[in-house]
Amino acid sequence: MNGLRHFNSIGDKIELYIISLWLLFLLIIIATINIPISFNENAHFIGMKKLLSTNFVPLIALLLLLLGMAFISRFKYKLKGSMKTFTVKEVQNGNFEHLTFLTTYIVPLISFNLSETRNILILLLLLIAIGAICIKTHMFYANPTLALLGFHIYIISGTFRTEERIGIIVISRDRIISGSRVKYRRLDEKIYFARLIQ
Repeated sequence: MNGLRHFNSIGDKIELYIISLWLLFLLIIIATINIPISFNENAHFIGMKKLLSTNFVPLIALLLLLLGMAFISRFKYKLKGSMKTFTVKEVQNGNFEHLTFLTTYIVPLISFNLSETRNILILLLLLIAIGAICIKTHMFYANPTLALLGFHIYIISGTFRTEERIGIIVISRDRIISGSRVKYRRLDEKIYFARLIQ
């Protein structure tokens, strides 16, 4: 089974989108968690049911954060196995894509007042719409979480076995320069994961 079949499903792209929202989920937890703490002698536990009901939003964010952790493990697993090779002809740094996603989508969304049900619904609808746009436009690779995990984005022209491909997007943990020989796995039509050949 080749890399294209591994990664070309909508499910795989949704997983990468959820991974990209890790920072948002973490910020939501910090902004909305409400655990009453009292050192009064008469203080008592409010009960698990009330604690969960007052922390519904951060609990959902925590579950999505844990789900993202599982998805990143699956992503790493799918990158293993045999890989084809190509030679890098021209390379441009595309790491600005991570920052663009972060400043355009993540930062503005945290300003929502999530104590109101209406705002929670609006945030949910916005996340679904942004996810659909990222998947349809193949922008799922612009992932700030992958940047935090040490992945870089490159815009590359390279010489493959049968052709030259121009303007492909390459995700890699390695520093790729012009003339590098890399092993690659195809994630989508124009998006690749690559490792330097040592």
